[in-house]
Amino acid sequence: MAEPAGRRFTPWLATVQGVLDALPGMTGYLTGERDADGRLIDLVWAAASPEAVTPDGRRGTQLIGSRVSRHYPEVIAEERWKVYQRVLDTGEPADLGPVRARDSDFSIQVRRLGPGLLISWARLAEATREADRLDGMEQLGNLGWGELDLATGRIYWSPQVYRIYERDPALGPLGQDETDLLALPEDQPLRAAALEAFQRAERVDIVTRVKIGDRVKHLRTVADAVRDAAGRPLRIYGVVQDVTEQQAGADRLAEVERTLAAEHDLARRLQRIILPIPAEPIDLPGLRVALRYLPAAQEAMVGGDWFHAVALQDGSVLLAVGDVAGHGTHAATTMAQLRHALRALSVITSDPGTLLAHLNRLTCELGADTPELAATAVVARFDPARHELVWAQAGHPPPLLNRDGRTVPLARPCGPMLGVVPDARYGEQVTGFGPGDVLLLYTDGLVEQRRRSLDAGLAEVIATVDDAVRTAPQQPLAELLARLQRANPDDDTCILAARPLG
Repeated sequence: MAEPAGRRFTPWLATVQGVLDALPGMTGYLTGERDADGRLIDLVWAAASPEAVTPDGRRGTQLIGSRVSRHYPEVIAEERWKVYQRVLDTGEPADLGPVRARDSDFSIQVRRLGPGLLISWARLAEATREADRLDGMEQLGNLGWGELDLATGRIYWSPQVYRIYERDPALGPLGQDETDLLALPEDQPLRAAALEAFQRAERVDIVTRVKIGDRVKHLRTVADAVRDAAGRPLRIYGVVQDVTEQQAGADRLAEVERTLAAEHDLARRLQRIILPIPAEPIDLPGLRVALRYLPAAQEAMVGGDWFHAVALQDGSVLLAVGDVAGHGTHAATTMAQLRHALRALSVITSDPGTLLAHLNRLTCELGADTPELAATAVVARFDPARHELVWAQAGHPPPLLNRDGRTVPLARPCGPMLGVVPDARYGEQVTGFGPGDVLLLYTDGLVEQRRRSLDAGLAEVIATVDDAVRTAPQQPLAELLARLQRANPDDDTCILAARPLG
């Protein structure tokens, strides 16, 4: 079943209205109402420029749907009404003037556009500029319109169509065969599908390519027809818009998106290889550790968050969490370098402050090739025999310690971010860490979000730790990580929770 004419016509009107919105002066697109004998009995506003106005003060798009006879009933009896009907019937444009209306003399330009009339009114003093306005409307939208009268074979092109096809107007419009020769063969299936849709009395809206000289242009064509009672087309009308620049922009955007998607996929795979997250808690000497990685809400933002948890040769346990600034493959590769460096350095020393000093020098060296490289980290050594935790930090959020049901942030020793001060020193803090205690190391994505302050984020996490330990004192790690599910929409988050084994 054919689509109703009104619905098919809607995209056309949206295009016309969009152009009129940017057009100065008084211009309207009006559709005709006829009696049983085909005489034009009224015109209805279908689109209007912002300066179009009627005596009752209605302006621009407020006019849409109103009839000319309501505001200017005398026009129907004037000679120009016959001109309006002739333009509708023949497609021959007309210029009228001077025409007296509401105490002013006007010049009126009338052009057939599709099934309606494009009418421009200009006070006589402005008449010399009105033709330029219509031409400007076409150039503004880089579009033009044309018609084909199937009864006479006559083709009409507006000036911009000649510009789009780079054709001398003196030569007249291209014939159908000439137009087909410009089309790229690869688009033939698309054109054939459009033709089939047109034969089903559907509106056509396609983008195809033509080769004009040495250039390939992308042209959007919106076409429909005036049909007889049997649905046979009598007159074909359409709008042609050069969308080459828009298509080139879309192609560039698609290429960027493909590049970003490939980079994201590489960074994510690299991250999973370098930083496998164990699904279950791991037991180390005197300590149980559980880990969770919360990816950013935006899938493309692969971060440089990392952790380290390993037993050392002297029977102690080394714990660390870090965060490389930025996202993508660079952040992921830098994260790998720091994590592997920490593992190698821990063979030489287990002192947290010394380890951070070495990582800082490495980050400064990496920054020589990558300006503005920076990272944060916290490193802790747990002595299971003494139930003691020695830790240092480099510009990192403080660890949280829950003891006797109350969680507090540990006082941070001095230590700047990694990669900022080449010869920085990192102080250490010592705290008891025994059975019943719970330690939480984390990256800043857990507490920092755009829609809340850092203090509010930290308070929320502290409340979550308190409630988790209170709810499941025997298995607090599983309960805690189950509750810390929400990811920062702007950043990845790495969480390390630990408790001494009794």
